[in-house]
Amino acid sequence: MPHIILLGTGTGVPDADRENTHMVWDGPGGPLLIDAGGSTYQRLLRAGLNPQQLQGIFLTHTHCDHINGLAGLLFSMRLAGRTDPLPIYGLVPTLQLVQAILAAFALEKYQPPIIWNELSSGQEIDLSEGWRIQTAMTAHSRPCLALKIVGPGQNEQLTYSADTEPCADVAALAQGSSVLIHEATTPTPFPGHTSPRQAGEVALAAGAKRLILVHYSPQWTMPEDAAHAEIRASGYSGVAEIGREYQVVEI
Repeated sequence: MPHIILLGTGTGVPDADRENTHMVWDGPGGPLLIDAGGSTYQRLLRAGLNPQQLQGIFLTHTHCDHINGLAGLLFSMRLAGRTDPLPIYGLVPTLQLVQAILAAFALEKYQPPIIWNELSSGQEIDLSEGWRIQTAMTAHSRPCLALKIVGPGQNEQLTYSADTEPCADVAALAQGSSVLIHEATTPTPFPGHTSPRQAGEVALAAGAKRLILVHYSPQWTMPEDAAHAEIRASGYSGVAEIGREYQVVEI
C-alpha cells in the first residue's frame, strides 16, 4: 500500500532519538524524498529503501534542518554510482539557495545530474498511476510549501504541513485529508510554528481521521502526555499520534 516513511520527526534541535524532520513517499512515482535533514542516505537504507532509486526530492524551504543533509546525500549517491538525472522540486528562492550551497561544496563532478523544477504555490506535480502532489504556501519565516499527496480515487489524501503557523492556505489544502502530518514545534502559539493544540484545531477543521505530530520534541515542545492532552483540548477526537522515526504511514 502507498505510504510515507518518517525518516526524522524532531525539531531544529535533534533529540537522541529524533533527527530533523524529513520523510519519503514510497508509492507510485516514488521513492520521493521530502526534505533532507541529517544523514539522509543512511536513514533511507535503514528504512529499507535504496537511495540510488530516488525518483526526486521535494524541498519545502531553506532552513538548515530541512536541507542540511542534501549535499551529503548527493555526494554519496554519485560515489555509489548514480548517473541518472535526479529531479529536485522547490520554490525559486529555495532552489537558488540550494544551488549556492552545492556550488560551495564544489560538487559538480560528485553529484548526479540534477533537473531543477521551480514550483509556485498551488502548482501540482504528477507522480504516476493517477497520483499527484498539490501544494500551498505556509506561514513561516521563509517561503515554504506544504504538500498534499492525492490518489486517483480522491479518497487517498495525505497532507504534510511543513513548517507553518496555522494559516488559511494550509487549512484549505488539508481539507478532506484522511491523514494530516503536522508540525508541532512550540508549546504555545509562536510566529511561524504551531503548538499541539493548534495542530489539533487544524485537524478538526480539516476533518482528518488521523493526526500525526512531527517537528516535535519532548524537551522543546512539551512531554508526550501533555501534547496528547493539548490535542484533545482542541476538540479533535480522531486518531492522534506523536510521529516516530521510521514510522510507516499508510494512506
